Amino acid sequence: MSREHHSISIHFIRTLVASAKRNGIDEQKLLRFAGLNESLLANPGLRVTADQLSRTMQEFWREADDEFMCMGSQPSRHGVFTLMAKQAVRCKNLHAVYHHLGHFYNLVAEALTLDFSIVEDEVRFSFCLKEPDIDQDKTLREFLLLLWHRFPSWLVGQLIPLKYVTLDYPEPEHSAEHKLMYPCSVRYNQPSNMLVFDAKLLNEPVVQTPVTLSAYLRRAPLDWFKRQAYYPVFTRKVMDYLENEQELAAAHMDEIAKELHLTSRTLRRKLDIEGTSFQELKDDVRRDAAIHYLSQPSIPISEISRKLGFSEPAAFTRAFKQWTGVPPGIYRRS
Repeated sequence: MSREHHSISIHFIRTLVASAKRNGIDEQKLLRFAGLNESLLANPGLRVTADQLSRTMQEFWREADDEFMCMGSQPSRHGVFTLMAKQAVRCKNLHAVYHHLGHFYNLVAEALTLDFSIVEDEVRFSFCLKEPDIDQDKTLREFLLLLWHRFPSWLVGQLIPLKYVTLDYPEPEHSAEHKLMYPCSVRYNQPSNMLVFDAKLLNEPVVQTPVTLSAYLRRAPLDWFKRQAYYPVFTRKVMDYLENEQELAAAHMDEIAKELHLTSRTLRRKLDIEGTSFQELKDDVRRDAAIHYLSQPSIPISEISRKLGFSEPAAFTRAFKQWTGVPPGIYRRS
């Protein structure tokens, strides 16, 4: 198993398609490029791979020539991020990166205003859209917060620990995805959209180079979506164990508890405090792996069933339908 198999709510594909339709862009072309079908969009419970979301967004950028995906009052031409990144990789440290990022987009992006400030021991990097109603599904705001946390983290070679994130709208129906996107608490109905972290991190040096940036840009935006899941401490430890377990069906909480030097009762209690359970985490890992395998037509469904430890394909079909709302065969054909 691999952490690269994390799945993502189809909500974000649906919002990209909706924006394409509103702006006269061929949404069928976006879906075809990502290997998706519009029939999937009718089921909000479905999930997609990071590669499928990345390819949908890549095609949107090309077709619209807009890295803001027609969700801002003014477009951000395709290539603007690359230009910013080529300058950012030459910055000395994280302080210079965020100063450059804010200054750059304030110069070239009329759709938003950014502010980089240090208040006592906290860094506050915030932005507001000039016409937020255009971002009907809030996708642009969520994407920019994700990007402006993950790209600087990549530049300094470590995940920037966030204290909290703020969003300037009420908690949406898809807020469960925010727990996977941002490694911290999320505060809604705030004056701006903001990342907050410890100011002492500003001295972290930039470790990437123009050479490593070239490869990073060729993959973009895939890397921003691939490692999307951030979990509380014991949830993460159990997920790590499950994702690296070759015989997932045989994985038992007693074994993981022993690995963590805990009793099964203690581990169960800690997971309960974190709002989850061993079986729920095991099902999540199986679901995400199934979605990954189903996106590869060369792997038969019977083989996927065996890989995930089901006694027979029919049992896998029942489980997948329970997870996503559709049988695996229909999911693959779509």
